[in-house]
Parts: sequence; C-alpha cells; structure tokens
Amino acid sequence: MSYRAYQLDPGAPTDRATPVFDAYAKRFGGPQRAAEIIAQVTSIAEAEGIRFDMTRALRANTVRAHRLLKVVGSQAPQLQGPVNEQVMNAYFSGGRDIADPSVLIGCAEAGGFQRPDLEAILRSENDEWSHQIAADLAWAAERDITAVPTFVIDDAMVIPGAQDSATFVRILSKLASR
Repeated sequence: MSYRAYQLDPGAPTDRATPVFDAYAKRFGGPQRAAEIIAQVTSIAEAEGIRFDMTRALRANTVRAHRLLKVVGSQAPQLQGPVNEQVMNAYFSGGRDIADPSVLIGCAEAGGFQRPDLEAILRSENDEWSHQIAADLAWAAERDITAVPTFVIDDAMVIPGAQDSATFVRILSKLASR
C-alpha cells in the first residue's frame, strides 16, 4: 500500500485550526446537516472499531501532514502506516491541530520515526516534498478523486469515501474472480 496526498480543504489556513463542526455546518448547509454527516461517519468508524470524536476535531490545512508522510515513506516506508495512524488519531480522536509541526513530530515519534531536522522540513514550502505532493494532487485530479479516503486498486478500480469492511470484501472478491 502507498499513501498519496489529497486535500479536501486546500484553502484551510496553516497557522490556525478551527472546529470541524463549524466548517461542516458552513459547507453542508447548517448545523443539523453537519451533525448528520458527523454521526454517519462516526457510526461507520465505530462499526470498524475506530474511535472518532469529531466534536473535538479541528479543521486544519493538511499539507504538512502530507509532507511528513512523504518524508517517512521515502526513508522508512515500513513506518508510513504507523505514522499515518498516529496522524489520523490526532485528528479524529485527539482534537489536535495536524497543521502544527510539533503535533506532527509527536505523531512521527509515536509511530517510530525520528529525524532531527523534521521541523524544518515540515515548515518548508518549495522542495522535493512539495513537488511530490503536487504530483499526487494532479494524479487525483486526473482520476476525478474528490473524497478521502479513496482507495485505488491497480490504478483502475476506485473506491471512494469511508466504506465498511463488507464493501471491500465484496469488491476484492469480485476482482479476484476475474
């Protein structure tokens, strides 16, 4: 498995986080609709044994989190999944600002990755990591990807959004029988 960068909200500021609930209410037609969406996603996560606390989640620009995953993937690919898991926990359960380099460094360390110049890398804006992120965003645009997560199998089958395990079993079984 490999992780690619995708930003649902590239306009989110990198210098301050705001409550996700407020952003959802503004984007999806009010507080009631925001609560419905959050309840649905939380329910799907719970059914899969994942704890969400979207009442604490903070809307943040994810470019630094993507930079972190690019660095980890290039230097310790076996740690990319564990570090990603830590970032997801910080966001979905911990109410942490995943645009904050100190939060991301903590996620990296909790996932087993350390690098002394990581803060400088996370704060950088025009380097090889930026180009890799831009390439990922272009790749997603070419495939009309508009949701996270989105799973792409063999660069052909696209599975958008949060899905339950049964959906993946059904799709993978169908692919295996071909």
